[in-house]
Amino acid sequence: MRNPPLLALIITGFAVSAAAPYLYRLLKARFVWFGAAFPLTLFTVFMLRYPQVASGVPVRERWSWVPSLGLDLSFVLDGLSLTFVMLVTLIGAAVFLYASVYLRHYEEADRFFGFIGMFMTSMLGVVLADNMLLLFLFWELTSISSFLLIGFNHHVPSSRASALKALLVTGAGGLALLAGMLLLGNVTGSFELSSLYAMNDLIISHRLYPAIVALILVGAFTKSAQFPFHFWLPDAMAAPSPVSAYLHSATMVKAGIYLIARFNHEIGGTVLWQDTILVAGATTMIFAGLLSYRQNDLKRLLAYSTLSVLGTLVMLLGIGSKLAIKAFFIYLIAHSLYKGTLFLVAGTLDHETGTRDVGKLGGLFRAMPVTAVTAALASFSMMGVIPLIGFIGKETLYKAVLDVQPWGMLLIVLAVASSAFLVVVTLLVGFRPFLGKPRPELQKVHEAPIAMLVGPFILAISGLLLGLFPDFFVGRLLEESAVSILSQRLGIEIELWHGFNLVLLLSFVTLLAGVGLYLLRPFVLSRMEPLHLPGLVKPSIWYEEALAGMLRFATWLTSALQNGDLRRYLAVIILSALIPASLMLFSSGGFSVTLPADLSVTPYEVALALIIVLATALLLTSDSRLKAIVSMGVLGFGVGMIFIIYGAPDVALTTFAIETLNVILFVLVLAHLPKFTSRSRTTGRIRDGLIAASAGIFMTLTVLQVTSTALSSRLKEYFASASLPDGHGRNVVNVILVDFRAFDTLGEITVLAIAAIGVFALLKLRTGKTD
Repeated sequence: MRNPPLLALIITGFAVSAAAPYLYRLLKARFVWFGAAFPLTLFTVFMLRYPQVASGVPVRERWSWVPSLGLDLSFVLDGLSLTFVMLVTLIGAAVFLYASVYLRHYEEADRFFGFIGMFMTSMLGVVLADNMLLLFLFWELTSISSFLLIGFNHHVPSSRASALKALLVTGAGGLALLAGMLLLGNVTGSFELSSLYAMNDLIISHRLYPAIVALILVGAFTKSAQFPFHFWLPDAMAAPSPVSAYLHSATMVKAGIYLIARFNHEIGGTVLWQDTILVAGATTMIFAGLLSYRQNDLKRLLAYSTLSVLGTLVMLLGIGSKLAIKAFFIYLIAHSLYKGTLFLVAGTLDHETGTRDVGKLGGLFRAMPVTAVTAALASFSMMGVIPLIGFIGKETLYKAVLDVQPWGMLLIVLAVASSAFLVVVTLLVGFRPFLGKPRPELQKVHEAPIAMLVGPFILAISGLLLGLFPDFFVGRLLEESAVSILSQRLGIEIELWHGFNLVLLLSFVTLLAGVGLYLLRPFVLSRMEPLHLPGLVKPSIWYEEALAGMLRFATWLTSALQNGDLRRYLAVIILSALIPASLMLFSSGGFSVTLPADLSVTPYEVALALIIVLATALLLTSDSRLKAIVSMGVLGFGVGMIFIIYGAPDVALTTFAIETLNVILFVLVLAHLPKFTSRSRTTGRIRDGLIAASAGIFMTLTVLQVTSTALSSRLKEYFASASLPDGHGRNVVNVILVDFRAFDTLGEITVLAIAAIGVFALLKLRTGKTD
């Protein structure tokens, strides 16, 4: 059977996402298994490509889209992208199944599946795109869909604020990423990622290389919540638990990690690149671990621990050795599996008990045995206990860090400390809610429905199986992923047991330190309670102040410009266009005017000029609105006569029609306007006169410049030659409007029609006629 094209899978994903709300309303309870079938089918289809990818032959597909901009629909499925695709679809299947029950009583649950389907497909586009501009397009779609998901409980102010914060931070990073990609494309002459493989020397030696690195890393760091952009992720826990499990374990926050890994070969290998991501990752790793220690909310505990692991992954990419890439790959898979499981467990506890406060949970093992076993499996993996894949990830992490020179000792201390804080989080989330005596207020708690248990349990079991048989499946993908990241295979086998050594000793130290920190936690927190970080060192405060300052500036600017004075509106519009256009025209050094040799004029032209001047003077000095309207009409008709004299009757007819309609409309509304009593002050009239004169002088000089310069344009020649044979018209302007720019003209007509309908509706409302 022939595998479907990657583009077809992306299009199908968006189509199914668009239909999901309608299917949810149609199928209702039966949607439970259908929802999971969608990502599970995608997982199966992509798995059919596994033998080809694992054998070292990536899948490449390309369709031309906008070649003039270098934007093609090009996709690649190699070891790195297949790894992310499998995580996105497998965890997506668990989340879809879970959410269909978790959100059953939500009023707008149907919309949720449209949003999360859109997000999943966009994430697939990010990891499959081989064109930088296409990657950016999907990147922004993940930001938009995550905004809709985080703010899904839009009736809650905190949800809306959290969604806005995530959108602004990741959106700003997205703009930086776009700028970096455009610079990179300008340097290399291509936006195709696969074409950049052989251009590393060209890129890193270019003078724009520091700017490219800075911009691309800002985009990656904001998406993956690296310090100092980390603050949006804990607040995003306002989203429903299925969203947190999906976006904040395996998908959205991993997009920045994927970006760094994907660009590592093309623009990496320098001190600037490696040290920047190493320092940022190590800082996030330990800083987030410390912040997790004082949290009591299940989801915030998991959020800060996620930040710590994301920092670890970035640090490993910064180290960049073969062993570090191996640790990165294993840790990536391990974290996605156990963190997705624990987020869903936290949602189950909240769903069944009504609270996420760890201080109010305990003794739930008998009431929720399946959830407890699932949580235990994921927790052991997170703690790095043999034989789960988390153990292999932590062992390889320590081994890779110990090999770093000269900062190996410092980094291993930070890695052990952050891992100890992860142990504390694991004990709080994965064990404490289920151990101890049953609390009286939780006596009526029961196990969750089966659809909420299957997904987390499969993810937890996957972590165990991958730990027991690591080289069977993960090993082959690791080799091919290393080719994408380092352009070479590692030749390193993945083994569960490496014997008794320093790394194993460090693992025991981590567990003991974590248990010790857990036991000391009540005492330490009581001492830490009066302590607070100054706002100056909290990036979240920077964000709040920046947002407040932006809103204050917007308020001032709105009051200054949008104050209801039409004269000021016109002045702002004219000056906003006049100043930059004048600077561009006169500062370029190419301004020159050549007057025609023959300046003779005909009596008709003199008469028209006098009429226009007199009409303008009457318009400016009139003390009656009716006189002003008539003068304006005469002025417009005078301009139309100029078009006739110079051989543009079609433009003249259009001008006559518009001027006639303007006069009629103005006369009709005269009766509804207040009486004309006084003029503006002299200073205001002088100001307005200067602005108007400046605009007139600029247009005059612009026309003289244009008529004095020989302009060559292929479009001019094309339109002149193609109007008759292709557009079947001799009037080039008309053919351009109704043929070559037909959609543009249709759009303008549509806008006018919508505006007319809006005006009509407002008039009906004003008269009280709502029928």
